[in-house]
Amino acid sequence: MDLGLTDRVFVVTGGARGLGRATVDVLVAEGARVVLSGRSEESLAQARDALGDAVELVVADNADPGTPERLVAAAQERWGRLDGALVSVGGPPKGPVTGITDDQWSAAFESVFLGAVRLGRTIGPALPPGGALAFVLSSSVRAPLSDMAVSNGLRPGLGMVAKQLADELGPAGVRVNGLLPGRVGTERVAELDAASGDADAARAAAIRTIPLRRYGVPEEFGRVAAFLLSPASSFVSGAMVPVDGGMLRAL
Repeated sequence: MDLGLTDRVFVVTGGARGLGRATVDVLVAEGARVVLSGRSEESLAQARDALGDAVELVVADNADPGTPERLVAAAQERWGRLDGALVSVGGPPKGPVTGITDDQWSAAFESVFLGAVRLGRTIGPALPPGGALAFVLSSSVRAPLSDMAVSNGLRPGLGMVAKQLADELGPAGVRVNGLLPGRVGTERVAELDAASGDADAARAAAIRTIPLRRYGVPEEFGRVAAFLLSPASSFVSGAMVPVDGGMLRAL
């Protein structure tokens, strides 16, 4: 299938590694151009080495209120257009409700929730008809994750924000969707497994909850994300799409 991405321009936040980077790889392979943002200049430089002139790098933190305007400007200045964005943020801290401090909640709200809202609020109206936004959320939108209080608290609300944004931008021909990754083999998931004290046992226990009996690989997520950003999914909007090997039990 031709996704129709040739010469289209996208912003991908948190795109230097993990699910964001996997999506960038697919977008570039399909002929798109990408404004790639992240907090680490070093990791962004590594992406440049791999992807070359197909990417424009912007060192930025999603918690910074000025970030959305900088990313839109970077796309317009480099390529003169912007067709969509993948809004991906770093994972919030692990821990139970009784163990997460006010400071941890506040910091996560600024980056995971409000940062994503600002990006959608700024980039969405700047997109032309046929443009698309996709938010990288979590399976915690539909079912709580053990020992992940912050994700369980913030992700469902952000999913509903994405749903309402789809209503608001739809009349302008702009689509908004959410992605609900489960256990995909990124550095972040490896860190969560290791935080249990026995990474192998944590991985084995998680795999038993996945009908496909394995972790996903980042490329599998990247292909779904690229499809949702592409004209090939032109009548898909307001959807929350699991990429989890069947792990979620809710419809």
